[in-house]
Amino acid sequence: MACESSSVKPAFLLFLCFLLGTASAQLSSTFYSTSCPSALSTIKSGVSSAVSKEARMGASLLRLHFHDCFVNGCDASVLLDDTTNFTGEKTAVPNNNSLRGFDVIDTIKSQLESACPGVVSCADLLTVAARDSVVALGGPSWTVPLGRKDSTTASLSAANNNIPAPTLSLSGLITAFSNKGFTAKEMVALSGSHTIGQARCTSFRNHLYNESNINVTFATSLKANCPSSGGDNNLSPLDTTSPTSFDNAYFKNLQIQEGLLHSDQELFNGGSTDAQVNTYSSNSATFMTDFANAMVKMGNLSPLTGSSGQIRKNCRKVN
Repeated sequence: MACESSSVKPAFLLFLCFLLGTASAQLSSTFYSTSCPSALSTIKSGVSSAVSKEARMGASLLRLHFHDCFVNGCDASVLLDDTTNFTGEKTAVPNNNSLRGFDVIDTIKSQLESACPGVVSCADLLTVAARDSVVALGGPSWTVPLGRKDSTTASLSAANNNIPAPTLSLSGLITAFSNKGFTAKEMVALSGSHTIGQARCTSFRNHLYNESNINVTFATSLKANCPSSGGDNNLSPLDTTSPTSFDNAYFKNLQIQEGLLHSDQELFNGGSTDAQVNTYSSNSATFMTDFANAMVKMGNLSPLTGSSGQIRKNCRKVN
């Protein structure tokens, strides 16, 4: 269907053309090659610096991107601060006192604004920073399509409803990811991001004290730092084997019932994804490839392009 032709079209056909144009948003890996040639190197250097100061920051930046994309697409809505007449996503249950790395994004954004004012979007910055964080911790690289614009709004309710909770069952996880267009296999691959980072006691306490599909020795070692009450914000690594290396140890841990979150262990609990966990556990290269491909797909979730959205000068507020 030639949406470009200038002949007069019925309204429904114009609407269809609009939908097609939205679905095939023009992202390109060379988007900034002329307008801001230093964009990618600036982001990479900012991420490398932050991760070298604190390895956990790599996981935090990756998570920021994930929590952005699962709420109305990869549009940097997660970065917006609340204002007197606007409530953003930062206080949503999955994000409040949990998301971090905003200051790192601010620092890199200010460097981008110095180099190329008003050119590089916060949404693209988040997407590239997620990739560079994985690389900085020894994981795979991938080509990031670019050209996203930033939203001028955010949704507290969508953040509360769309981001998968650590309490979800396997069927709940499969549904949550399927709602965003991911297969169960891609869901398992993306869950492998839990090979880095840490979780708060409040998010795994119930798994620790009230569930039986957890290694007893592992559970005992965690209880010292995560009491049955109190200590909600005490941290434990999601992957105790190599918490700051992006590898496939997460899947090996699941095989011996050392998944930290209830939702982690659900991936290997006698269900339909056990075989995929076994594959990734025994073949690191397959995991790395599948993870990289799933990350590209996630970065393509409902981007704002063309005349939609804006390029925020400050990632925390609309222009």
